[in-house]
Formats: sequence, structure tokens, C-alpha cells
Amino acid sequence: MTAPILLSALQDGVLTLTLNRPERLNALSTGLLTACTEALDAGVARGARAVLLTGAGRAFCSGADLAGDGGVSANLGETLERFYHPLFERLAGLAIPVVSAVNGPAVGAGVALALAGDIVLMARSAYLQLGFVNIGLVPDAGATWLLARSIGRARTLEMALLGEPMSADEARAAGLAARVVEDAGLATEAQALAHRLASGPTVAIGLIRKQIAAALDASLAETMAIEADHQTRAGRTADFREGVAAFVQKRAPEFKGQ
Repeated sequence: MTAPILLSALQDGVLTLTLNRPERLNALSTGLLTACTEALDAGVARGARAVLLTGAGRAFCSGADLAGDGGVSANLGETLERFYHPLFERLAGLAIPVVSAVNGPAVGAGVALALAGDIVLMARSAYLQLGFVNIGLVPDAGATWLLARSIGRARTLEMALLGEPMSADEARAAGLAARVVEDAGLATEAQALAHRLASGPTVAIGLIRKQIAAALDASLAETMAIEADHQTRAGRTADFREGVAAFVQKRAPEFKGQ
């Protein structure tokens, strides 16, 4: 029996999506991209409160499957619009947090997938490589946007024009990874972090996610207006009432995501 190309599990509010093409270093086929998009939608519908992205085997994601099933076509832009963009737009638009556990190399569009996480954990042996230029292509799947806003023009150009690997420690120093974890402990720490987020005030976390994304392009006045609107909405939640009660009673809050 052929193994599924994506492993999807929902436990205690955490939707874990594991790219499962280890023999292809989890290269992105159109089938895998579609499976990821559908699994995200299904997990949210079932009540997921956090998402954890990772890869099976020794790689996180080697980018588009250049030599295998559904990785390239005669019109690469059309492939991006039909298969890549829906997934990356879903990830960006989620009302729940995303954790990336980068267990090995993240290359090409795999860099964009790794950086789609709100909190990126990298195994010490992992690396990021924006290697498009090495095969005569340009960064895609939103990698240009994610990197330019994270590390600035000069560092993004260096990564894109040279196509060299960036180690986990370098990624953390550059602000692309939140934490670097020893390889053997990555899965445990990533799951613990995802479960912590899933047990938090889900509405507030989703609003935080959206307002930080908006602040990348907004003025101070626009950002403060968004904050005020979001604070009004967060202040009407049951989780806010529980948070205040827990503070007054000097106990840990028990958020329900409502």
C-alpha cells in the first residue's frame, strides 16, 4: 500500500501536517500542495486552534519536485497560481497560529513554507537555501515578500542572488528563526509550543497575527486604529473574562478559545 504524501493529525487542538515524501526530500508536487490546502481547511473546520508544519525524514522541504510528479509545467506562473498560491494564502489568512518545525533542509519554495510559520523552530543541522537562481528561476510562493520584510533588502538580495545555504544559527541571528533546537529535541519542543498556543486565547492570538501582518504596510495611525478595533473584539470574548478572573484569583487561566 502506498504511503500518503501528507500526514494529518488533530490532537488537543493542534493540527500537525507532516510532508511525507522523504524519498523526494518532501519535494512539493501539485498533489502535495492540494493535500496541504485541503487538510488545512478540514482541520480548521474540525476546530484546530494551532497548526504545526514539519517534514518526514531528513528534510523539511526541498522545494518544487523538479524531477518527479507535478513539480513543474510549461507555464510555471500558472502552476503557482493554481497550486502554490491557494496554500500560502490559506496559511497567511488563518485565524490560528502556525508553528514551523524545520527538521532539515528547506530549499526554494520550502523556505517560503518554513517562513509561513509565526514561530519558526529549526533543528541545528537544518538550513535555508533560496536556491532558485541556481536553476535559472526567481523566488516564488511569497518568499520575496517574507524575506524582504524580515531581513531587509541587502540580506534578501544576498540570499536570492547567490543561492547559498543559511545555517540554522545564521537564520536565528538574522531573525528568520525564533529558536534553534538540537535535532533530537525538535519534535518534542515544537509539539509543546504548538499545544501551548492551542490552549491559549485563540481569538486574541488570531487578531495578534493579523495586526502584526497589517503593521508591515500600515502607518502608525492606521496600526493604532487596527489595534483599537481588535482590542474591542478581544475584550468581548469569554477568554478575556477568564483571563481577568484568573489574574484576580492568582491562578492559571483556562482558555477555551471563545
